[in-house]
Amino acid sequence: MRADVRLAFELTRGSDRREWWRIALTATGAALATGFALATVALTSLRGSYDVSVGHGLLDEPGTRSGVIVALLLLLVPVLGFLGQCARIGAVHRDRRLAGLRLAGATPWQVRRIAALETGLTCLLGSALATVLAVPLLLRLWGEPTALAWAGIAVVALGVPVLGAAAGALALRRVVASPLGWVRRARPRTGRGPGLLFLGAVLLLAVVALAAVVTTSTYRNRPDGPWQAPMVVLGLVLAVGSGAVWLAGVTAGLTGRLLAVRARSAATLIAAERLRDDPWAPARTHAAVLVVTVAGTGFVGVRQGLLGELNGKDQLAADMSFYTTGLNLTAAAILVALAITLSGLAVGTAESLATRRRGLAAQAAAGVPQPVLGRALLLETALPLAPALLLAGVGGMAIGTPYAVLLGVSSVPWAALLVPLAVYAACLLAAATALPLLRRSVRPAELRYA
Repeated sequence: MRADVRLAFELTRGSDRREWWRIALTATGAALATGFALATVALTSLRGSYDVSVGHGLLDEPGTRSGVIVALLLLLVPVLGFLGQCARIGAVHRDRRLAGLRLAGATPWQVRRIAALETGLTCLLGSALATVLAVPLLLRLWGEPTALAWAGIAVVALGVPVLGAAAGALALRRVVASPLGWVRRARPRTGRGPGLLFLGAVLLLAVVALAAVVTTSTYRNRPDGPWQAPMVVLGLVLAVGSGAVWLAGVTAGLTGRLLAVRARSAATLIAAERLRDDPWAPARTHAAVLVVTVAGTGFVGVRQGLLGELNGKDQLAADMSFYTTGLNLTAAAILVALAITLSGLAVGTAESLATRRRGLAAQAAAGVPQPVLGRALLLETALPLAPALLLAGVGGMAIGTPYAVLLGVSSVPWAALLVPLAVYAACLLAAATALPLLRRSVRPAELRYA
């Protein structure tokens, strides 16, 4: 293991200029994860009521602090997915180096482990920078942190690189590098995994609901246990996430099959065949887009209804800034999740190009113009996302509109429909960032290793 860590360090230090952008993205993702985790640790270590100088009283009481903590923990999910995307594209870009390791006698698992350790070392850099910046801020806002807070800071600073390496190993579990320089995906994904995870989450929610009913009927005078709320949140996250992955994969497959027989242009035909061949390749990234779209669309309706209810009251339990701060923090969390998701989409598109660069070079050598390949690349994102985001927008409206109506708002929050359109345009712009890589991928030199 020590030799693998040393080799991973030497490979990271010897990276050329074309790989430093990947290292920078990975370090940035690790810094974000560390920042979210450190904020969670700081808030968790607070006991009872506190007079926190930020947040307009939102962080003073345990009840409101718990909601902020849950939001910070949920933000870690897209960050870890983004780190996995960076690990995959790094392995494909370094295929010749990985092939050299295979020629030197390394097994496929050792190659994947070294690549994952490279991700872990890069995450260590980002985690260290975030910790160095966060500790002085913590000392400024909190004069005497407890020993529990310091222990949590140490665990986060060391745990984020471990989670980054684990995410890299999980992302590379199907990558096989041969000694001849060919990197391939073994055992293409199917929709069985997300479907089973969705059923498991639904079963977990049913068990929690049954246990809550039994507990309430048996112990009428005792409040519910503290385990129920976290289990419900866990079940909802698993159900929504796995359901979104399954929906994204199924939508991509159906779109590819329908357009493959009705395509009227070369770019549409290439994109349709790509979607039909492997509809689950972009499923995870598209699933994150769907979840953020549902949350953003529903939030617009909830915000409109809540602000209408608050403005209609003469007396409030707290200052108006208390409520608007909570809404603004929720909006900021959704925007941060969207930015991370779009970054993951851009990295995933670049990873897809790097994986298929020999095939793209062969198409260019056969006479396919580069603009056609560029339009096909954008259509691979645009075609499956259009119906999926339509469903996500409908789901978000189904959440926000009834809430606004129950609070007495007479008008339907039509402004929420702008969220899916804005997300769709942002996704296309994120996918377009990979077009410069397409120019390098279609070079004839790539055919030497085909």
